[in-house]
Amino acid sequence: MTSKRFVASLGLVVLLAGPAFAQPAPVPADGVVARVNGLPITQKEIDLASEDLGERLAQLPEERRRDEVINYLVDLKLGAKAAADAKIGDTPDFAARLAYYREKVLLDQYLTNEGKKAVTEDAARKLYEDTTKAMTPDEEAHARHILVETEDQAKAVVARLKKGEDFAKVAGELSKDPGSGKEGGDLGWFTKDRMVPEFAEAAFKLKKGEISEPVKSQFGWHVIKLEDKRSKPLPDFAAVKPQIDQYLERKAQQDIVLALREKAKIERLDKPAAPATPAAPAAPAAPAEPKKN
Repeated sequence: MTSKRFVASLGLVVLLAGPAFAQPAPVPADGVVARVNGLPITQKEIDLASEDLGERLAQLPEERRRDEVINYLVDLKLGAKAAADAKIGDTPDFAARLAYYREKVLLDQYLTNEGKKAVTEDAARKLYEDTTKAMTPDEEAHARHILVETEDQAKAVVARLKKGEDFAKVAGELSKDPGSGKEGGDLGWFTKDRMVPEFAEAAFKLKKGEISEPVKSQFGWHVIKLEDKRSKPLPDFAAVKPQIDQYLERKAQQDIVLALREKAKIERLDKPAAPATPAAPAAPAAPAEPKKN
């Protein structure tokens, strides 16, 4: 039995036998998952700690992550209780830190909430359509090539092809390109910038079905056959929607912060005010522009 069939059979046995390990039942946010010295650890705390630990958890196997978070919260509870007993919470430094992090969490949560409101299907599709309308599609070529070491070898290849031999067959026999040689010299679709200049220039000058004369590059001598040309297809909406949603959310958050700054009276007391600069006289014929928000 091959390894694939064995794995498939094993999977069927497990499926028929039922789950090998008991899956934990979902716990409500306020549900108590553990206690340390009587202090509860809730599911909501686990969710918040998981978000906070982020990259640290991502480096662990999934089955270890929950235990890691609970152990972290146990240490956090024990350490916080020890700090409270030591009156750390009564110090001015703690009060300043607490005020700072309160404002930071408030801002983060506010921007998260408001940013998500900007992510709608209509907004995403409009941004996609506006962006794609402004794009000029790149030209792509689909070509095959045969790579050899010398010009004489390349000329011999051209002579064989002109006699009617199949390009893919000759490529499989002679091409030194370890990637495309096994595929009949097929390079797939590519834009000019993906190939060395000499190769790209020759390939894009060819007409569909045409075979080039020998072309020299840093890799050797090429004989190229152009299979087809096209305008590079624009990305599908579904494929780029996650990036569009992320852009819309960040743009909305940035706009909120800029709007708040624009409406605020900001004073810098740590350095003298910049001297006033006389305003340049306005051109009489230029109409006043409306204030940009």
